[in-house]
Amino acid sequence: MKGVVLGGTASGVGKTVATLATITALDRAGHAVQPAKAGPDFIDPSHHERVAGRPSRTLDVWMQGEDGLRRNYHRGEGDVCVVEGVMGLYDGGVSSTARVAAALDLPVVLVVDASAGMESVAATALGFREYAAHAGVDADVVGVIASRAHGGRHERGIREALPDDIAYLGRVPPDPDLEIPDRHLGLHMGAESPVPESALSAAANHLDADALVDLARTPLRPTAAEPARERTHARVAVARDAAFRFCYPATLERLAERATVVPFAPTTDDALPDCDAVYLPGGYPELHAPALADSSALADLAARAADGLPVLGECGGLMALAESLTTVDGDTHAMAGVLPATVRMHERYQALDHVELRARDDALTAAAGGMLRGHEFHYSSADVAADARFAFEVVRGDGIADGLDGLREHRTLGTYAHVHPESGAFDAFLEAI
Repeated sequence: MKGVVLGGTASGVGKTVATLATITALDRAGHAVQPAKAGPDFIDPSHHERVAGRPSRTLDVWMQGEDGLRRNYHRGEGDVCVVEGVMGLYDGGVSSTARVAAALDLPVVLVVDASAGMESVAATALGFREYAAHAGVDADVVGVIASRAHGGRHERGIREALPDDIAYLGRVPPDPDLEIPDRHLGLHMGAESPVPESALSAAANHLDADALVDLARTPLRPTAAEPARERTHARVAVARDAAFRFCYPATLERLAERATVVPFAPTTDDALPDCDAVYLPGGYPELHAPALADSSALADLAARAADGLPVLGECGGLMALAESLTTVDGDTHAMAGVLPATVRMHERYQALDHVELRARDDALTAAAGGMLRGHEFHYSSADVAADARFAFEVVRGDGIADGLDGLREHRTLGTYAHVHPESGAFDAFLEAI
């Protein structure tokens, strides 16, 4: 599967819309498109999946390592992969878009906000190409998509200013229908505020799908084989509804490879399925706090957790496992009450970083001394009981409190960190069951 990376000059230049328009143009040209996202994001991939019709792959050097990143890429389906970058091309340190492109040896098409420039678009592209050597990363900028660019003289000025070895691949015109609303944690999810198909189709008319495919390359493969893993007889209940949306496709795939996955929807008052363990991924419990407070599934989960059922909650899952959740409006709602903490939402984010955790002793997701890499991004804080027990020391990041993460009670574990299956956390979880 050939691939190309769409990297931006900065956040907010229109990478997501350019990616969706590119997927649309390639699909129209007869290609099976596999979307992907550089970095740990959950929201942009929801828009990718809605347009491409298949889950978007997460590509993060920090969380997965280079071999794990390559394995995740090659699990995709299609004949061409479009990777949306994160922030600006060189932003993000070890897991910048440039380093993701280098780990895969894929070419970069630069998305430039051209709303107030012509020749400067070419100068920007040249600067980004030359900066790769200074940054010590093998980022190969081969083309440009002009975001928010008009046609006619505006487009001609951009095209003619580019050097011969940086291809002009088209433009995304300014169109209010191509703007995606945002909120805390980022854009609205794809199912909530989808970009109109008519607007994407119109934007795709201005992109050169054939030239994009010609520039795409076949990426590197992993240098080591993936470890063999045995299937278990476990049944794992996974929360999947409006409150619990942040789950990597690879996580569901790994769980399904080794266990029977049974989805349930706590916000619709689904009963807790017959299961041997529960996984509550992240999401937006704060937007559905009244429904969760009335959820019989969470009440059943609390009783089962007290009896020793293994339960793993990540970020939003941690919040739902707490005693209560207070919204920014000051409304407090009872949660499952499994973990000894009260959670409060804030107007401003409380943590945003890649994280690294060290297990203090054997835990649900790691053996004693084991290291997990992930990321955290949340607008809530947790006030924990004085005698609270924690599974992890935070080597990098913020965690829950006092440099610790992984609040534990019975056989329940709640973390602010989201981890990827390449960390080994979900295999450890299944083996603990």
